[in-house]
Amino acid sequence: MNDSLEQLIREAYAAFGRGDMDGYLRACTDSFEFVVPGQGGICGRWVGREGLWELAGKAMSITGGTFREEVEDVLANPTHAVVLARHHFIRDGMQKDYHTAHVYEIIHGKLARCYEQLRDPAIFHDAWGSSPS
Repeated sequence: MNDSLEQLIREAYAAFGRGDMDGYLRACTDSFEFVVPGQGGICGRWVGREGLWELAGKAMSITGGTFREEVEDVLANPTHAVVLARHHFIRDGMQKDYHTAHVYEIIHGKLARCYEQLRDPAIFHDAWGSSPS
C-alpha cells in the first residue's frame, strides 16, 4: 500500500465532501477524466476541471444538494487505486443509497482517470434517474 497516495486520495475525497472541488482537483492531472457508465442521471465522460465541476453541479442539482459520499476503503499502489464508497442522497423525495467503486489510473502520483464500477447497476440507475431531455 502506498500510504502517501492513500492519504492524498482520502484528503481529495474529504475536500469533495466539503464542497471544495479545487481541493479534490489538486490531486488530479490537468486532463483528469471521470467516467460513469450507463445512460441517464450523471452518466457520461467528464473531462478536466470544467468537466468535474459540471458533474458535481449536476449531482447537486439532481439531489437538491443532499448528495453525500462516504469512503469505506482505499487501496492504492503507484499505478492504480480503488476507492470503495457509499453514496446516499434524496431525489424526488425518496432516499437513495448505493455502494460503488472508483477505479483510478495514477500518473506521476496524480489521479489521471477514474472509472466508476457499479456494485448494482439497477440500483445506481434507479438512484440517479433519467437524464433530462
